[in-house]
Order: sequence, then structure tokens, then C-alpha cells
Amino acid sequence: MSAADFRKLADLFPDEAVTHSLVQDIELPAADGHTSPGILALITLDNGLGPSKPTTLGPNTLVELGTVLEELRERAAAGEIAAVAVTGKPNFFVAGADLSAVTKLQEREHGLWMAQLGHEVYATLANLGVPSFAFINGVALGGGLEIALQSTYRTVSAGAGALALPEAFLGLVPGWGGVYLLPRLIGPENAVKVMIENALNNNRTLSGLEAFKLGIADALFEPECFLEQSVAWAARVVAGAAASDAAPERPAAVDPTDPAVAARWADAVAAGRAYVETKTSNASPAPAEVLNIMAANRTMTQAESAALECETLAGLMQTDEFRATVYAFLDLVQKRAKRPAGAPGRELARPVTKIGVVGAGLMASQLALLFARQLGVPVVLTDIDQERADKGVSYVHHEVDKLVAKGRLSADAATQAKTLVTGSVSKESFADADFVIEAVFEELNVKKQVFAELEAIVSPECILATNTSSLSVTAMAADLRYPERLVGFHFFNPVAVMPLLEIVRAPKTDDAVLATAFELAKGLKKTAVLVKDAPAFVVNRILLRLMGEVTAAFDEGTPADVADAALRPMGLPMTPFTLLAMVGLPVAQHVQESLHAAFGDRFPVSQNLQKLVDNKVRSLWSTAADGSQEIPAATSALMSFGSNPSTAEEVLRRTQDALAEEIGLMLEEGVVAGPEDIDLCMILGAGWPMFLGGITPYLDRVGASERVNGRRFLPPGVASRS
Repeated sequence: MSAADFRKLADLFPDEAVTHSLVQDIELPAADGHTSPGILALITLDNGLGPSKPTTLGPNTLVELGTVLEELRERAAAGEIAAVAVTGKPNFFVAGADLSAVTKLQEREHGLWMAQLGHEVYATLANLGVPSFAFINGVALGGGLEIALQSTYRTVSAGAGALALPEAFLGLVPGWGGVYLLPRLIGPENAVKVMIENALNNNRTLSGLEAFKLGIADALFEPECFLEQSVAWAARVVAGAAASDAAPERPAAVDPTDPAVAARWADAVAAGRAYVETKTSNASPAPAEVLNIMAANRTMTQAESAALECETLAGLMQTDEFRATVYAFLDLVQKRAKRPAGAPGRELARPVTKIGVVGAGLMASQLALLFARQLGVPVVLTDIDQERADKGVSYVHHEVDKLVAKGRLSADAATQAKTLVTGSVSKESFADADFVIEAVFEELNVKKQVFAELEAIVSPECILATNTSSLSVTAMAADLRYPERLVGFHFFNPVAVMPLLEIVRAPKTDDAVLATAFELAKGLKKTAVLVKDAPAFVVNRILLRLMGEVTAAFDEGTPADVADAALRPMGLPMTPFTLLAMVGLPVAQHVQESLHAAFGDRFPVSQNLQKLVDNKVRSLWSTAADGSQEIPAATSALMSFGSNPSTAEEVLRRTQDALAEEIGLMLEEGVVAGPEDIDLCMILGAGWPMFLGGITPYLDRVGASERVNGRRFLPPGVASRS
């Protein structure tokens, strides 16, 4: 077969943004006094859309690349070229398969063609008759990194910031040879780390240096002269092709037929399966399929593995989990997040040159560090005494030092960040601030008093913000002289890690204040979602409804292990009782009481939980001697239970229905602009998995939306097969 045989697939995508294969002949430089070893045909992958638009691999792109490679194979056979290299336009090698195209493959057969087309093209690259090189100059994800793996040799730029095989995260497998080649190149343990652990750890990527250290690349060069040095390196390799020292050393590479390697291979797959169970409860099929193929292909030829990869890819492309992931990743995180619904025009935003933070506790100190690092403006922390203020500043300095030690911050940047953050006991230090945020105790009267004090000090133009997680912003603004200046600015903990920022608009918040809040969020590298001022906003309201249902089932007599594990099929990042302990029982109970006051019995207040809070019990679970979870006898003695236990299936269904009800009500209330914002909030604010699509696609899929509301949240075919 040839790439042209897949033209019928390519013709299904007339609007594809094609990444073209541009060929340039380069005479390889002479080395060590010898003549040039010949011509290098350099393929540059470029979609012509500038340095910020990623290059991707759709059917038309692959057909063009395959056709170019076939022509180069003929030139190689004729002795016209000595080598072939592939590189990318600035910033990008290739960002992987075109996911928007893949989701349009409605028939399994079309998905199979797509998988087979990739293998056909990549097999040509791997069998050109002359050495092939991948010059990884930038982002290389999925099928992009697999192009590099199929090449004979690889160089990587020290400035290349994102190399990965993220398919398990996206609901697929590295099905264009990555799952076969990577464990042989860098060892099975590291392959599992790249394909499974990194993918399921919020899609972690490798830097160029990390990829080189793992053995993915043979040489590392600085970005300023990357292409020149890569070509010179390739010339030395080609010139020395007959020499014993021509091939670069690959100490991590393994022979899977070696019995010792076979044992390592099995152990790595088993460790991967355990990791998948811990991270996803096997609620998504893709990670297990990656490991199934890896386990099977240890004894396979590459062609046999390719056939298995194609069949697996074709099946996964048709799953609801894959469709939900693409909806979450492309439609929400990549698109909607960059154009927040309801945000005023950025031209209304005011400049912010100094920030005040009321409080110097853990949350306040995290905010100060974030503001200083990302915005580069002076930040003043205040607290009731100098010791507390100094402690907050010391926290910032300690965290900055940790970043320097990890190599994530330069010494100069560290000095600047430390200099920008100061502490004071006087709110008068906010007199010239443009933006002041409170991070004090979660009690309405305390916050109102803080704002009353601030308004007597700051200028009329200074924006006041609250980091409340559940209280009424409207009530906080009620007694202000300028209530239009107050906005909710709710971060999630830990502040440096969690990307969501709920921006809360009270009825009188004006557009300039709101526009400034969104511009600050952008400067802080946070994803902002506009929410209406309603109790607990989005994330906490949904989480507390969920935890309330599970806790109620427990109080009714459902065994703790049954209640806590009932939501496993959802694949959430942690169980309800684990989340309860992480949030803190007193905090969770306080928010639940607020929601009960606002919404009544939909948010029941657990008397058992109150007894634990009263007795300063910090967690329901304790770790037993054998490592299992148990409720200590002393904790059990504090609680009383009903006689109406539920099965795990019943707890799951009641929770599904409760979430469908609550989200339906939130949309009716206009808390957010649409279900897409609910999903975006749960992904970025609660770490809910992409394969759920956030939450509404899952509720549609299991029928809860129609059971409770009589209709789906999203149209059929959005985030699902139908």
C-alpha cells in the first residue's frame, strides 16, 4: 500500500488545516577533513499559520507526508540523498493527531483507516534505505513524538518544553508505534512512567533535557543554534556509518527477549495497572488498553503490534469516554477557557500596580506569592500583629527558596519576588493599592468589618475582592459606600497548582471591576469562569451535594466502606470521605450548614459529622496495621446510625440523580452561562477526570439527566457517541 491509497479517508476532511511537508536539500557539512557525506533531505512540518498555531496530523497531512516520504525513498534508492530529517516550524515539532478530525470519524472503519494510515506513513519513514533523523525543535506530543521514535536517530532542543505520549489521558493509546518502540528504547519502567503515570498526572510532559536524560533523544542542543548543530551531528553520524562508534550509546535500551528484561517488563506493566487503579478506578478503558498492548507486544514483531494498535485505536475512537475527553480538552480547556462566557471587554480593565492581601495565614501567603511571581507588582500582607505578618512573609521566602532549589526559578527572579512581598500590621499600607483581597476567617461579619475598614483607607477606584468559598458577596457589599467595587475572586487550594478561579459578580459589581478581575486572572495564568453570586458558587456546591448524599447514606446505616467506594465507577480523584478529611471536617460542616440554610434538605447537616467536629476528630478513616482503612473504635462510639442501609449501586444512583438535580437548578438560577462552565469548573477546580467530560456528559450518559430533569444537559453527539 501507499499513502495515496487512503485518499478516500482524506477526502472526508476538506476543511482540515493541513500541516505541509516542505522539503529542502541540504549538503551535509564535511567533518574531520573528509568530504561531505552527501545530501540531507530536510522535511519541515508547517501549517503556515504562524508560530502560535500548533501543527497537527490529520488525514490530508498524513497522506502528504507519506507521499513525500515515498518520493524520498526513491531518491535514496537512486543514491541522490544520504539521509532524511524531519523538523517543525518554530515552537512545534508536531503537536500530535488532529483530535477535532478524529472525533468526526463516526464509523469504526474510518477510525481503523486513520490508524492504518499513520502506520503506513511511519513505516515508510522507518524504512527509507538511508538513516532518518528527527530534529525535535519544540512541542512533540502523541503522534508527533511517534514520528521521532520511528526515526533512526533523534536530537532535541533544550528549549523544547512539551514532549509526551498523552494518549491514555485523551482516551486513546500511543497507536502509531509508540507503545512498541518506547519500552524498547528507554526500558519498560520509564515507558510506563511516560505513557501512564505522566499521562494520568494531569498530562505531565517532559522537557527536552528530561527526554534526553531518559534516552528518548540521542543528542541535546541549545535552541539558539539547534538546527545547525543537529545537521552537523547528523553529518558526523552519516559520515561514520561504517564505524563502530557511529551509533550513539543507548544505555537504557533493552532486548525484550532477554529473560531478565521480560521479568522487568511484567513488573512494569503490573505497576502501571496498580497506578491506573489508584488514579482512575479503571473507569476509563484507555489506560488499561495501553498496558494490554505493551504486555502483549513484548513477544510480537512490530507489524504484529501495529495490527493490534490499529484495532484498539479503532475501538477506542468510538467510546463515549474518548468523546467526552475531547469535549473537555478541546472544547472546554483549549477553547472556552480562553474566551470566558460573560466577561466584559478587556479594554475596560484598570491597571494594577500594587496589591494588598488582608491576612497572613496559609491561603493569604499563597496568594501573595502568586501575585508577586506572576504579576511582578508589590504585594503587602497585613495581619493583627507583626509576628503573624512576618510569618506570612517568611512563608513566601521559604517557598521561593524551594523553587530555586528545584531549578524552577532563577536567583535574580527569586530576589525580585522576595523584595516585592512585605508585611505590615496597618491597613494604611493599602492606601495606594489598586486591588485588595481578603483571605480571613470564613465568617460574614468578619469579612464585612474588614471591608468597612478598607473603604475608609483605599481610593474610590481601588477594587476590593473576597476569596470566600461560599459566603454571599452581595451581603459583603451591602454596607459599602461603593458596592460596585467588590468582586468575588475565589481560588482553590493549593493556589499554585489549581488552575481555576471563580470570579463572582454581585448585582452591583460594575464592568470595569469585572474586566480587571479577568485580566488579573489571565496575568496569574488562571482559568477564570464568571459565576453568579449564589451560595458556594459552582465547585463547592456540587462537591457538597455529592458528599451530602454519601454522608446521608452512611448515617442511614450503609457501611462506611460501601458508601465511600460507591462512586468508584465515576473514577473521581479521591473518595468522598478522603476528600472530607482533606478539606477538613469543620470547614466542610460549616459550608454544608450554609448550604442547608440556603437550600434546605437538599443539603442535610450530618449529626454524626457534627459529633466528630465537636470531638476534634480529623478524619473518619484511620490506617490499620495491615494498611487497610478502618474507623477507630473511639470514633465509631461517637456516632449513631439508622437501620436503612443502601447498596453501593443505590448510593451511586442517588448521587447521580442528586448531582443532576443540583446542576439543573444551578442552570435555571443562572449561576453560570451554561453546562459547559459547570464542566470546566469541575475539571479545573476539583480535578475531575477528562473522561467524564467534567460531569454533565457523564450524567447524560448514565441517564440521570433525563431521569431527574426530563432532558439532557448537552445535545446528543456532544461529548458522546449519540
